Amino acid sequence: MSRALKVSVISPEATLFEGEAPSVIAPAFDGEVGILPQHAPMVTTLGRGVLRVGEGTTRFQIEGGFLQVVDDVVRVVTEQATKL
Repeated sequence: MSRALKVSVISPEATLFEGEAPSVIAPAFDGEVGILPQHAPMVTTLGRGVLRVGEGTTRFQIEGGFLQVVDDVVRVVTEQATKL
């Protein structure tokens, strides 16, 4: 059975995305990181690049911040984000 991730993308100005997605690809400080359902818990700092939520239709240019994964919940808190 396929599970979805619960994803939040938050910047200082607003919550940019709140919903479910099958995957997240984020620009970590040392390269891209891919998150799928049942991913191990983790926290990483983010660099500059494109955050892709789901099949790539929801994308953000982000800079800095952190990403947390716990129990199929992905939280992206970024210093700056622009929807692409």
